Amino acid sequence: MARIVIADDDADIRELVVFKLRHAGHEVLPVADGAAAVEACLADKPDLVILDVMMPGMSGLEAARSLRAEPAMTGVPIIMLTARAQESDIEQGFEAGADDYVVKPFSPRELALRVAAVLGEEA
Repeated sequence: MARIVIADDDADIRELVVFKLRHAGHEVLPVADGAAAVEACLADKPDLVILDVMMPGMSGLEAARSLRAEPAMTGVPIIMLTARAQESDIEQGFEAGADDYVVKPFSPRELALRVAAVLGEEA
């Protein structure tokens, strides 16, 4: 079981991801924006962070950069979960420190498989 922080400003997406990942046995902490994700991660280091790119205040890209700058977050994988699907958007995600990039709309099963792969777990 992994501890996962999920940041998305869309409550429906957050609830879907939380449901799927809790069903897979993970402990999930949902937050609504990038700043809350950074705060949650620094308060209690997670095993994985899932970030939407477009959020009010601090974007997922800014949150990823902030987390990558924190020595305490070394080795914690980040998955970007976003509607931004252009090649340049994907490049920006990886440049900000993402380990994987999932485009919305997405399959909850695919997301769960990608989470398992990033965590090195069997699906």
